[in-house]
Amino acid sequence: MIGLGTLINCAGIILGGVAGFLFGKYMPERVREGLNMACGITVLFIGISGAMEQMLLVGGKSMFVVICIALGTLVGELINIEGLFERFGEWLKVKTGNAKDKDFVNAFVTASLTVCIGAMAIVGAIRDGLSGDFSILATKAILDLIIIIVMTCSMGKGCIFSALPVLVFEGAITLLAKLISPVVTEEAQNNISLVGSILIFCVGVNFVWGKRVRVANMLPSVFIAAGAVFLPFSF
Repeated sequence: MIGLGTLINCAGIILGGVAGFLFGKYMPERVREGLNMACGITVLFIGISGAMEQMLLVGGKSMFVVICIALGTLVGELINIEGLFERFGEWLKVKTGNAKDKDFVNAFVTASLTVCIGAMAIVGAIRDGLSGDFSILATKAILDLIIIIVMTCSMGKGCIFSALPVLVFEGAITLLAKLISPVVTEEAQNNISLVGSILIFCVGVNFVWGKRVRVANMLPSVFIAAGAVFLPFSF
C-alpha cells in the first residue's frame, strides 16, 4: 500500500509523544531539565555524525555548505518560515485546547524540525511512492518514536503534534514521487544528508543553549543543496 510508510512514521511519533507525555508529567522539574539537556546533546551528535559522514564520503564540500546555507537562510528569512511555523503552532495550540501551555509552540516547532529534516524522510517517501517500499520510513519511525518520547518528557505535549508536518511533508513527496525521483539522484541525496545534518545540529544548539538559531528559516538550504547537482559547475 503506497503511503503506508508515512502513516507508520506518524503513528510512531504519536505513540512516542503519548508515552512521553504520560511519563513526563510525573517527573520533577530537575529530571525534565536533565532530559532536555540529554536530548539536545543527542540531537547535536546526530547532526555532527551525519555531516561528518558525508564530508568524509565526498570531501571538499566546505564552500558548498557555506553557499547553500547562506542562500537558503536568505530565502527563508525573507519568507520568514519560522514565523509561519510559530503562527500555525499558536493556532494549533488554541484549537487543541492547550492555550495555557506556554511551551506548546516551542515544543511543536522544535520537534517538527527534528523529525522532518533529513534524507530519510525524502528518500523514504519517494521509495514508498514509487514501489510501496516503506522500509526506510519504518526505520525512521522507530528513531522518531524514541526521540519524541524524550522530547515530550522534557518539553511537553506540543511534540506530539509534530506528526502533522510529517504527514503533510512525507505524504506530498509520496504522492509526487514519480515527478521528484529524477531530481533526487544519489549525489542529491548526499547533499540533502549533508546540509540536513547541519540543520539538525542547529536544532541541538537550540536545545542546549536556548533558542539562538531560527532553523526553520534555514530549510530552503536543503532544496538548494539538492538542486545544486544540476548546475553546470561545482562549488
